[in-house]
Amino acid sequence: RNGGEAHYNSPQGMAELQIASRTNSRKQYDAYVRTMVEQVKHTSLRGLLTFRDDVSPVPLDEVEPVAAIVKRFCTGAMSLGSISIEAHEALAKAMNEVGGKSNTGEGGEDPLRFKDRRRSAIKQIASGRFGVTSEYLTNADELQIKMAQGAKPGEGGELPGQKVTELIAKTRGTTPGVGLISPPPHHDIYSIEDLSQLIHDLKSANRAARVSVKLVSEVGVGVVAAGVAKGKSDHIVISGGDGGTGAAAWTGIKHAGLPWELGLAEAHQTLVLNGLRSRVVLQSDGQLKTGRDVTIAALLGAEEFGFATMPLVVLGCIMMRKCHLNTCPVGIATQDPELRAKFAGKPEHVVNFMWMLAEEVRTNMAAMGFRTMDDMIGRADMLRVDETTLNPKTATLDLGPILTSAAALAPGEPQINTMQQDHFSPEATGLPTILDYGLIEAAAPALER
Repeated sequence: RNGGEAHYNSPQGMAELQIASRTNSRKQYDAYVRTMVEQVKHTSLRGLLTFRDDVSPVPLDEVEPVAAIVKRFCTGAMSLGSISIEAHEALAKAMNEVGGKSNTGEGGEDPLRFKDRRRSAIKQIASGRFGVTSEYLTNADELQIKMAQGAKPGEGGELPGQKVTELIAKTRGTTPGVGLISPPPHHDIYSIEDLSQLIHDLKSANRAARVSVKLVSEVGVGVVAAGVAKGKSDHIVISGGDGGTGAAAWTGIKHAGLPWELGLAEAHQTLVLNGLRSRVVLQSDGQLKTGRDVTIAALLGAEEFGFATMPLVVLGCIMMRKCHLNTCPVGIATQDPELRAKFAGKPEHVVNFMWMLAEEVRTNMAAMGFRTMDDMIGRADMLRVDETTLNPKTATLDLGPILTSAAALAPGEPQINTMQQDHFSPEATGLPTILDYGLIEAAAPALER
């Protein structure tokens, strides 16, 4: 509203993005970026930052190609149930086409999708364990344990009864029309050792999949991330407090979770200082909107990047804030057949957005003299405070801690993932010696026949 509180998303920016993605117009996308850059100056920590300009650029044609950059992109964990099957499948098709990953969310996935282009590469395991079966676990490239999410850390997910249709209930193994509430904690995880046990169990179910743990940006998340890395997780997500708002209570939206800039910088620095950064892939999400946001996240230590709100906007979301009421007028956050029929989004629109986003990242990399994403990750020294954005309130902020280069704190330590966790040596976890593998080996002749 005019004169009211500033928000991340503006009607102008959303309209520009929808036009850009539907027409594949780089000119319209650039207009969207300009709008968003102005918007975040008043609403985020990254809005107070800018890139150093006292560097030597490199030619754009020497920079890592778009096709390689988009493989680092993921869509957020939005369950089948919270959004319609049309929207859920559109995201999966788009990410499979660009080589990125889509996420099932905590509601499971229809087994009919496991073998075609509608398959979500990331299968989430949340506290309610809805839809989690052995078949579900074995048809994944990544298994994500959701310990918390940005908008409502410490709370479980909730799906109102009117959104639990026959299909949703079948997928989740529940009763149609009955609301579903996930417990706040995983009831089998009350310590880091318990988490390590679940990581072991998931790796036993699917040796080929990497195991991810989703954490929320909070004070002390660096120490938690270090424990998760020691517990043999292959991948860690630092979720910002601005994401995941569609399924959250008002108190969770307004009063929980910190910006991803703080949690990401702390996690990256702590992992580097403890010699653990090389073991894990670090991802960040929470209202990433532009290539500028992705570039800043990479400079603060992220290797992969999650998007949820913006892909939904691309598919037609108009921010009615009715996600929990089953009355979404554009057929995204609803299970009502009449409203779902109004869904006009296409996977191609999301593909266009991801490619333009990656091209913007390439442009930023060239301007700062980076030829590959790996060269850019963790280079917080390439950021500085933008003095032109400061006002009497923000001028008192000390952004020095997040702009500290981890390489300066621990010279010689890797800034990116360079090795795989040791899941398979007997002294590490004993995976090769568990009974299941012995039985499979003994039954191999019969199975082959």
